Amino acid sequence: MTRVRVLLVEDDLRVARVNRDLLERDPDVHVVGSAATLAQADALVQALAPDLILLDVYLPDGSGLGLLRHWRAQGRTTDVALITAADDEASVKAALAQGAFDYLIKPFTGARLAEVVARHRARRSARGTLDQLHLDRLLGVSGAASEPLPRGIDPHTLERVAQVLEAAAQALSAEEVGDRAHLSRVTAWRYLEHLVRTGRATLDHQYGLAGRPAKLYRARSEKDQPTGP
Repeated sequence: MTRVRVLLVEDDLRVARVNRDLLERDPDVHVVGSAATLAQADALVQALAPDLILLDVYLPDGSGLGLLRHWRAQGRTTDVALITAADDEASVKAALAQGAFDYLIKPFTGARLAEVVARHRARRSARGTLDQLHLDRLLGVSGAASEPLPRGIDPHTLERVAQVLEAAAQALSAEEVGDRAHLSRVTAWRYLEHLVRTGRATLDHQYGLAGRPAKLYRARSEKDQPTGP
């Protein structure tokens, strides 16, 4: 599982504590610092080099959007998501134009915050040449990715399971995936079956063992994709 080092930029200490607690429910997420001003945030980014920055807009010494613009002008490409009460169209457009990959308007749910981390992990896992299915999933524009998840399927947990498969050198059982993703076998199996149904994983059966054939799962690769006409 990809470890994610997060910097929070939030001047409300109570909100910062709540967000930290939500984030660190994932054992592979570590909040490395929290800044309450633009100056603190800029200094911590340079000192800590976080993987992901969660940035507010309204800060005591200015706008987080200005700081985001400053980072991009420096050539800093760290993933930044806005978490803010700024719900006006101009702020949203400015954030996206400066390369923010997500934008959360307060108040938001813990599941939506977990989705930010999951999207960050997916972006980090993208290497080399991407096929269209993988790229569409990263951009959130594929048909399967844009549909609401079934009840009981958490987006953060789903990405954890998907990343375990993508990192594996061979097909894995539900028990093996559960061990690596810190989930029970039954929970891992439920998420694996969802990945198979949505085309993100394939299912193989291992025969020749005593009892029922074992189910083995692997991430769907480019060679598994249907070819065009």
